Amino acid sequence: MTGPDSVRLPVSARAPAGAVADALTEVARLGGFFVLRVGGPGHGWQPLDRSCAAGFTDLAEAVARRHRTDEPRVGVSIAQLGHAARLWSPALATLVRHGIVLDLAGLQRADDGPALRLPRAAGWYADALDDLAVPALYAQVTRHLRALADGLRVKVAPRLLDGNSASALVEAARALSAADPAAREALTGLTMRLLDTGHLRGTGATTGPGLGFRRRSCCLYYRAPNGTKCGDCGLAGTGPR
Repeated sequence: MTGPDSVRLPVSARAPAGAVADALTEVARLGGFFVLRVGGPGHGWQPLDRSCAAGFTDLAEAVARRHRTDEPRVGVSIAQLGHAARLWSPALATLVRHGIVLDLAGLQRADDGPALRLPRAAGWYADALDDLAVPALYAQVTRHLRALADGLRVKVAPRLLDGNSASALVEAARALSAADPAAREALTGLTMRLLDTGHLRGTGATTGPGLGFRRRSCCLYYRAPNGTKCGDCGLAGTGPR
């Protein structure tokens, strides 16, 4: 391991593509942000790296129009928050429910929206990674979030984006816990370890059982005309919602 953002994993820990694809199919039944498509025709998809390098400009502008805000950073923040949720949700669920850490290299994004796709299913068995499983999960997700942050054309505070990532992680864990109560203890432990890793460290604090969380930043949604402060917002209690 060379750091939380770069983890070298043994080839011997690789999971068969079929097992990874089956896991993603099962996880997708949870709906919403847990859907990560695998394979199929390549038409209509673009490399995620290219979209990140362009700062998700198309999605951020679409979000700004939908929420009727003329503040570009609001559109960027909400688009990035949604992207974080689409990364964390299937990655977290695949590890907890199937013991597989997803290999998110080669991710693609839909030309006409935020949906994500893997051309080929790949991953590692967590049991074969020992202590590297959590750092590996962190690295696979956050490398794409860092790439997006580096490509943004609008100035947004880095710790705001890190807070969005933490918020998306916790919400994914809550949704998964609700769908699979038996996994609640394992999910809580995993989420707490992730929140104490790399750029997620210091983004917020737990507020009680059930993965209660209060972030130290704000996603800026309240600045949209019909927006509100979210339940975990660092500004909650400081003014009108």
